[in-house]
Parts: sequence; C-alpha cells; structure tokens
Amino acid sequence: MVEKTGENLRRVMSRQGLTVGDVVRRARLDRRTIQGILDGTNKPHPRTIGRLASGLGVTVDEFYVDPAQLLYRRFDRQTNPVIAEVVDARPELFAEWTEADFDELHSRFGTGGPLTPEGAVKAVEAMNSKRQLHEKLSLLLESSQADVVRGMLDVLYQQVVADKDRVACDGERTIRS
Repeated sequence: MVEKTGENLRRVMSRQGLTVGDVVRRARLDRRTIQGILDGTNKPHPRTIGRLASGLGVTVDEFYVDPAQLLYRRFDRQTNPVIAEVVDARPELFAEWTEADFDELHSRFGTGGPLTPEGAVKAVEAMNSKRQLHEKLSLLLESSQADVVRGMLDVLYQQVVADKDRVACDGERTIRS
C-alpha cells in the first residue's frame, strides 16, 4: 500500500500542479512525512491520509485506489466535455465538490447521450440538494431529536417499500390478465 499511496499522491499533485511545499501547507503535514510517502519509505497512518485528502480536496479513496483503475474517469470526461463548460459558467454550483462528485457527474448521461449544459446544471443542482439533505439528516441524527427522526424515517421507508410491493403486484396482475 505504501507504494500505491505515493503513486496516488504524485498523481493528485500532478493533476493539481502542486509541489511538495504546496502539499505540506495544504495538508498541514511535515515535509519529511510527505517525502516519505512519495519515496515509499513511510507507511502513512489513516489520519495522515485523511489530512492529505482534506488538504488537497479529494476523497481518501484517491490514495487507496489502484491507478490502473482510473482509466474510466478519463473516458467519462471525454464523453461529457460539456461539464467543463458548465463549471466555467457556473462555478458557484461546485463549491466544496470533491473529485468523487465530479466522477459521479461525468458518469451520468442525459436522454439520448451525453449531458447537455441544461441537463448538467439540473444534475449538479440535484446532487447539491441531496448533499444538503444528507447534511441536515446527519445533524438531526446527532441531536436530541434523533429518536424522532429515526421513527419518522422508518415509517416513510416502510411506506415506500409497501408502495413498491403494491406496484409490483399490480404489474404482475396486468401481465397475467
């Protein structure tokens, strides 16, 4: 894993145009630590990986993935070049986005092919809305209202499952008729 971590750190640095000094400042880590990761002589602690990811604006997965598995990302970016245009035109939509968020967006397709600018904006807004909802839910689950929230979620979940079952049964009856 040490070698993979160093390779992945080099890849992220190259993609972002960073020097070792930049990484030290952004991740608030010691230069020897960064150099050891790059050289493969330092097995980084998970906390160190977390600080690197946070400081460089990527997910921790970036440091564990086999670089050969990243080819799909380049393909997705080539099939959806319009997303770069949307990023340039509407940068406010992408505040606090991670590489994983961009990967998800690039992997989406609209009706009939790659996303259009309008479709990309709608997808970004939906992803941002979902993220905000997750943040609110996380906060509520850590509050004194956690039991109430869990109960409400259970009731809603059971209702959705029952609706799906009912639709599936109605579909079977229609096919048999």
